[in-house]
Amino acid sequence: MKKKKILVIDDQRGFTKMVKLNLELAGDYEVKIQNNPLDAMLTAIEFKPDVILLDVIMPDLEGPDVVYQFKNNEMLKDTPVIFMTANITKEEVDAQEGYIGGHAFLAKPGTIDELIACVEKQLKNLR
Repeated sequence: MKKKKILVIDDQRGFTKMVKLNLELAGDYEVKIQNNPLDAMLTAIEFKPDVILLDVIMPDLEGPDVVYQFKNNEMLKDTPVIFMTANITKEEVDAQEGYIGGHAFLAKPGTIDELIACVEKQLKNLR
């Protein structure tokens, strides 16, 4: 079975390394990290992810601006994006059934089980 590709874009190196390690240990995922949002587009085009995990607040270029770039790229426009942020609580996400503004959202920090469930839901929507 082919591993699903997940791109993690977040300026916090320790966080991205932890997410990569946990996802790769937990399932059939190939995970690539990008810590510089200015390089996110090039990384996504080269990696061709099935799902993108994206921090909302980053220096130089914020998550919504990165998504705007993706949505205007023919190759990436349909790639599911899961926003991750510490600026909302799990309760706020749950109250919106995991979606805010039409995008899947995860509160940071979260559990690996919550992360995998959200990733799998997005992957299922692709099929």
